[in-house]
Order: sequence, then structure tokens, then C-alpha cells
Amino acid sequence: MKKTVFLLLTICATGLTYVSCSSNDDTSNQADVTSVGASIAIDAANEMDIKTGLLVTSKTSPTAKNAETTPGICATITVTQQNADSYPKIFTIDYGTAGCTDNLLTRKGKLKITLSGPVITTGSKMTIERIDYSINGIKLEGTIEYTNSTTIPTVPQWSRKVTNGKFSDLAGRVYLNSGTWTVKQTAGVDTPYILSDNVYEMTEGSHTITAANGTTLTLTVQESLIKKYSCDFISKGKLKVQGGLLNGVVDYGNNDCDSKYTYTHENGTTYNLVM
Repeated sequence: MKKTVFLLLTICATGLTYVSCSSNDDTSNQADVTSVGASIAIDAANEMDIKTGLLVTSKTSPTAKNAETTPGICATITVTQQNADSYPKIFTIDYGTAGCTDNLLTRKGKLKITLSGPVITTGSKMTIERIDYSINGIKLEGTIEYTNSTTIPTVPQWSRKVTNGKFSDLAGRVYLNSGTWTVKQTAGVDTPYILSDNVYEMTEGSHTITAANGTTLTLTVQESLIKKYSCDFISKGKLKVQGGLLNGVVDYGNNDCDSKYTYTHENGTTYNLVM
């Protein structure tokens, strides 16, 4: 049995929001996949903010003055440090209270990024804090820690930890979230200051979201997730989904750079989803 649900996480079109629409036949047997969509949206937002952090911290001025304009980022960026070569460095990305728009995404508020050392150095940590921050009206809270845990120089590796995450959507629904991924870089290693050719593989980890009614959903890596820096979305891999009435698998597809994925419930019902 195959159903179609369009979960419009309209990141590319009109913002980071979602609406579920199901086919009319046999709706009583369909799972409520809203929480799955919320989880995917939360993870996509986390990836966006890490991508922003990597871009800003790799392109900023070597002085402690305001950073130069960074392509693709409409915010005002400032850097605070004791001197030009010292750490920690604190980057404040200020989108303003009115917000500004890049690639059809309107962001408001601030991202505060603290870099303990070069992100390509083992042991260094990039911490991203969200301050009155939103993407297309969806409020995002919490802290992301991106820590270099490399042990083999040819295979850079990081842990990505989210704490005190909170996602408040346009319909007033609130989801708390937390989790940790292990991230390995599988391409672009030879060009450390060029981000566009980077490919990352999330080999293990899980994240948990909790809805306002207390329902908890946990998504665990089943098959490594592939994330190309040049793509907005994960392009390949699978997540095991468990919680409430949900028990199934999210499949991101065949490594195409698109926004499509599926959720297959334990009874065999497959939902075709689009971010």
C-alpha cells in the first residue's frame, strides 16, 4: 500500500514551515507524520546554521574589526577577540529585528558563534547560540556544539551536539529537541579553505523531539547520512523512527541533490515527503 503526503517544509520556496495533506482513501490507517516532518525541519535548520557558521568563520577578516561582507549572508558580522591571532573568537551574525533575506529565507535575530580554535584542528569547538532568532517566522532556540574529534588526519571528524533545542512553528506548535551526530568529511579534505567541494557523512547518532503533548520521537542513524555542502538537504541515508504510534524508516533517496524523502511505516505504508 502506498500513500502520498506532501509535507511542505518550504525551505526553498516560502520559508521553513510545513503543512501535511493526505489522500482521501483509507485515511484512518494513515500515521500522523507531522512529528517526522518537524524533526526533519529541525535537522535541516541545524544544518543551515552550521553551514552559516563554517562560512562566516572561514571567510572573515584576520583583524578584530568588523568582518568583510560574506557572500550569501545578508547580516552584519562582527568579530571579537583579544588580538588578530588569538582564540577564542566570537562572531556575532546580526540579521536585525526586521530581518533580511537570502535565498528566499528571511532570518531575524542573532547567531553568536564562539570558536575555540580553527575548526579544522582536533579539539577545537564551534558553539552556535541562537538569540531571538527565527527563519521565516519560525522561532529556533538552543545551542549547537560542533567539536573536532579527528583521530586520522585524512578523515576529519566532528561531533554535532544540540542542547535545549526548541522549534516553534507558524501554527503555534512547539517541539523540544536534542541529540548528537558523528560527522565525517569524505570529500574536499585536500582543500580545507574551500567549502563548496565538501561532502559529509553522518555515520551514527540520534536526535529526539518532544511535542507539547509529551509525545517523544527518536530518530537514529540506520544507514549513514550523506550531506553535500553544495546542497541544502541530506541526499542519501536512512533514519530509524520510533516513538508514539510511529515505528518506521526515513529514506533520503539515491544521493540526488533534492528535497525529496520518504517515510515507511511498520505496516508497509510509504509516505512520499517533500521539504
